[in-house]
Amino acid sequence: MTSEPTIVTPLDAAGEDPFGWLEEVEGADALAWVRARNDEAHAGIGADPVFTKIEAQILEVLDSDDRIPEVSQLGEHYYNFWRDADHERGLWRRTTPDSYRTDDPEWEILLDLDALAAAEDERWVWHGASVLRPPAGEPWRKVLIDLSPGGSDADVTREFDLVEKAFVRPEDGGFTRAVEQGGAKGGLSWCGPDAVYVFTDFGPGSLTPSGYPRIVKLWRRGTAFEDAAVVYEGTDEDMYISARHLHTPGFERDLVSRSIAFYRSETYVVTDPGTPDQSLTKLDIPDSAEAGFHREWLVIDLRDDWTPKETTYVAGSLLAIGAEEFLAGERDLTVLFEPTAATSLAGATWTRNHLVLNVFDDVKNRLHILTPPASGDVGTQGEGDSTSSADPGAGWRRSEFPATDPVAAVGTRSVDAVESDEVWVVTSGYLTPTTYATTTLGDPSSAGSAPEVLKSAPAWFEADGLVAEQRFATSLDGTRVPYFIVGRQAHIDGSTPPAATLLYGYGGFEIPMTPGYSAGVGRAWLDEGGVYVVANIRGGGEYGPAWHQAALKENRHRAYEDFAAVARDLVATGVTDAERLGVQGGSNGGLLTGNMLTLYPDLFGAVVIQVPLLDMKRYSHLLAGASWMAEYGDPDVPEEWEFIRTFSPYHLLDEATAYPPVLLTTSTKDDRVHPGHARKMAALLAATGKDVTYYENIEGGHGGAANNAQAAHLSAFAWTFLRQRLGLS
Repeated sequence: MTSEPTIVTPLDAAGEDPFGWLEEVEGADALAWVRARNDEAHAGIGADPVFTKIEAQILEVLDSDDRIPEVSQLGEHYYNFWRDADHERGLWRRTTPDSYRTDDPEWEILLDLDALAAAEDERWVWHGASVLRPPAGEPWRKVLIDLSPGGSDADVTREFDLVEKAFVRPEDGGFTRAVEQGGAKGGLSWCGPDAVYVFTDFGPGSLTPSGYPRIVKLWRRGTAFEDAAVVYEGTDEDMYISARHLHTPGFERDLVSRSIAFYRSETYVVTDPGTPDQSLTKLDIPDSAEAGFHREWLVIDLRDDWTPKETTYVAGSLLAIGAEEFLAGERDLTVLFEPTAATSLAGATWTRNHLVLNVFDDVKNRLHILTPPASGDVGTQGEGDSTSSADPGAGWRRSEFPATDPVAAVGTRSVDAVESDEVWVVTSGYLTPTTYATTTLGDPSSAGSAPEVLKSAPAWFEADGLVAEQRFATSLDGTRVPYFIVGRQAHIDGSTPPAATLLYGYGGFEIPMTPGYSAGVGRAWLDEGGVYVVANIRGGGEYGPAWHQAALKENRHRAYEDFAAVARDLVATGVTDAERLGVQGGSNGGLLTGNMLTLYPDLFGAVVIQVPLLDMKRYSHLLAGASWMAEYGDPDVPEEWEFIRTFSPYHLLDEATAYPPVLLTTSTKDDRVHPGHARKMAALLAATGKDVTYYENIEGGHGGAANNAQAAHLSAFAWTFLRQRLGLS
């Protein structure tokens, strides 16, 4: 049990933050400070021969031609974005399904990002492509491509022609969202062959406090950007406004999404968008729920209990109803999934005729196939039908996927939800390399059989002698907290001296931590005898909305108590001891590890904090920080600052306390979590005489790296630091 945290406000005699100047992202003094810290990091950690070895090992994996090229099917082709040693920025390319199945597919290059970057003298980073489904019989042609200068969230959008394999110039009618080429947060989405929804920076007053779009417009081809018609305008307090068109023939719909805050949003069905006859109909569901349309169906994912009429549906449930029936006022909903103490909904994927539910059962994936009733039966409740999660009612039929590895993550996505019942099935475990498979739902010839594996990733480290298993720790309030542990049997069963162990976590935004194959973990850590642990603490999504909500705002301490409980369990079971236990996390996970440093310094021998939030007094005023107040609270409200300050590492640092060594990393181009968090914490640690190493990548955005070489370089800092400090040789 921890004592009440000591609050040490990092202010000078005049009440000013002495390191506030480091918040000036591109300021000359701030960048000079960054360069000096980077030089120190390279002269220290970077000079270790182990650093060079690890960097080369990881880059070999990232650049390898043996990696699985992940694809999406559009028409008759599989599309893939690919980076390797010869293509630092990457290639957008395509091949045929038959060619993809071969050992050496023939790829057709559509866009060479390195050539584009060189021609335009801009360090473009790929942010994705949106392809418009053409009318039957016509070629796939119209694309909106998003590119970021340096990897920031802010980006530009350009129309691309798949037939000509070239951008469509604005003077030729091509859609372009440039914002003076510096980009903006937002985007374009297709509304038809000659119209797009645009939500971006339209000038002063058009952005929310988080820096996201507040207005969405309909822009028609051949008209000026300035003449785009307003479809919806949010308030000054909203988080994000966007719109999209559903293109399924016969079920076309236009939707506006109003994100009020994290976990609170509204969805509007729009008729006659961008015209004088335009009207918007708000979906009558809780603001905390999420809704999705598929053909004639509306499915609703609940975060809170909901009683639309006489029936109460519990938080974490997935509901279904005919879309037109719901819009007409009917509320006879079918429960497709209802959570239990051990189960939660991890995701749902539609195909043409089926819905695949991905269910967590104590953080282990289980897949179920649901088939809705025929169109004529929509909205009718079958006599005697059950509405339990085990047996969905209202005519929905259920079948099961073949069993999978219990300590592996399994994900599905539709190949083409408009035309096909084929799904991709991606499986990845701590010790089992990723496989990319496909199966067609409802195909009698494949019923009950395992999906067809199209690609398998190579094994990048020796798994013989290693084991992966799930364990549970008990938190301060008695909550059972699961975690995964990977290592040699003798190390994890405590029969050898304490092993160098890395504990990783996140614990926020309803995001679960699931198993997955990592060549970096294997080569840099497990191969050398290290133990790797992933904690499934509250704040995440491992047990659905309730698990997340248990650690919001004034209850944030529960996430940290859970994480500390796992650390203590590792010591109590003989896996490791405090001197050989390291901790690592990024973003919200960086806030987690920052609190492990300041609240539980005696539990760890080394701390890695990546792209973090740390100054929780200032976070809501820095970049996208205002959008996270539903998670942490509002520090400008005195009553809320009282609890926020108890998990603000920048304010908890105590000069008199002995802390384990710290590595802090971030990116200058991170326009989501401000690099000032990491900069100021490193400066404060150094000023109080603590052991701190700091490295800031000039590119990369919130991911920290813009290409494979940068990713390998950044990873080598963390692994080398951990191996040095925890005695793994």
